[in-house]
Amino acid sequence: MADFRALLTRLGLLGTAAALMLLTACGTEHLTPVPDDMPPPAGAPLPPIDLDAPGRTAVQLEAWAQEQHGPTGIPVVALEAYGYAAAVMARSKPECGIGWTTLAGIASVESHHGSHGGSRLADDGTVSPPIRGLALDGSPGRARILDSASTEANPVYARAMGPFQFIPETWQRWGVDANGDGKIDPDNIDDASLTAARYLCAMGGNLTTVDGWQKALLTYNQSTSYMNTVRYRAAAYSVGRRA
Repeated sequence: MADFRALLTRLGLLGTAAALMLLTACGTEHLTPVPDDMPPPAGAPLPPIDLDAPGRTAVQLEAWAQEQHGPTGIPVVALEAYGYAAAVMARSKPECGIGWTTLAGIASVESHHGSHGGSRLADDGTVSPPIRGLALDGSPGRARILDSASTEANPVYARAMGPFQFIPETWQRWGVDANGDGKIDPDNIDDASLTAARYLCAMGGNLTTVDGWQKALLTYNQSTSYMNTVRYRAAAYSVGRRA
């Protein structure tokens, strides 16, 4: 880079817009291209862990997550959650083949890995303050979904919950305790990641196929634009790039 800077100085370009453009190109030319695969690649393989260990089993993936954190920018705790969920599904439903990158792509779009609106991830995977979506009141572009506390006289509209933005009804059916704390919490990224993985595998079947992956994503959110954004981000993570 020092030689390149000297060349710009001799050419009289240093400090100009042209110099900035050249320097930007120099810094990005070695980035691995984002694959256009559908479904997106599974990414860095997970090390073997004891899935039946007590407590927050996902912490066994800390070293692996630290390696992925630098190039992807994904928080370590979130990476542990995505990796653990993929590992659990690899054992309980091996025909699904869901990769941690797909979960990371969804959580990136839904909540920027639990950091939307200034929220933060604690070491135990809890997102605080809790992330809640807009009221699903039937406004343009929104579904109309009543909350369980709603009455005819006092309608209360549901809001998507947590880092994976689950609708309450979906959470009630699919939610699972992934970190062994005895709670099924949509605001915990461990619970939410494994719940999302279970749901996607049930909806799509074999997520290593184009049809299966697309069906799963379009069931999660009925938007082709959403699906394509998740695909791109998951593919970027699979080659160690930020998305």
